[in-house]
Amino acid sequence: MIKTSIITSTYNSAETIIDTLESTNAQTYPDVEHIIVDGASKDNTLELVTKYGKRVTTIISEPDKGIYDAMNKGIQAATGDVIGILNSDDFFADKDVITKIVNEFLEDSGLEAVYTNLYYVQQNDPSKIVRHWISGPFKKKSFFKGWHPPHPTLYLRKDVYEKYGLFNLNFPLAADFELMLRFFEKHNIKTKYLPITTIRMRLGGATSKNWENVRKQNFECMEAFRTNGFKPPVLYPIYRLLPKLLQFLKK
Repeated sequence: MIKTSIITSTYNSAETIIDTLESTNAQTYPDVEHIIVDGASKDNTLELVTKYGKRVTTIISEPDKGIYDAMNKGIQAATGDVIGILNSDDFFADKDVITKIVNEFLEDSGLEAVYTNLYYVQQNDPSKIVRHWISGPFKKKSFFKGWHPPHPTLYLRKDVYEKYGLFNLNFPLAADFELMLRFFEKHNIKTKYLPITTIRMRLGGATSKNWENVRKQNFECMEAFRTNGFKPPVLYPIYRLLPKLLQFLKK
């Protein structure tokens, strides 16, 4: 059996953390550890984690340098063979998500990553789908054409992080993009696209709150190419925008 680590970073997440915890509790896969990395919340997040987190095995609560620093702490604390990230305002789409993902790793011992599709849902009514992010199979150079998988759906073997590194904190808005670019395009890890939707993600993340953040994220994505030894596509911001527009048509 493959032990799976789920990492959730929190900061004043009391309004949404119960959904996150209960969706993890409900997973049918038995060998799961849920790691909470809290940035010293000032609300009752930790009280709710203690009350509702039946599968929480580790709680780290201390000031951090942002969400990616918290994720790095969780990865370093993880004891599972496979690691997934579940944000504090996201939740699993059904109770068999981890089982389905682990089965892919069991079928192929050389597989290093599995990713799926994602629903964007309304902040105050997560039953209402706003966008459907249908990812599709990875092809070499896909990142250069504006493609990347939804990071919250990505599950990686722990040794991928050990070989190729953690989130780069020089990218406060796009460290997930830089990490996936590094793993998929630079290091050619073996990936598999599983054509199911596994995550419901509330709209309102740090990079979607205003156009200035979108501009900054596009800049960081361009820098991510350079950091990994690639020449960034001149039209990358446009390539990146087009798939997002199409997602509204696929909901």
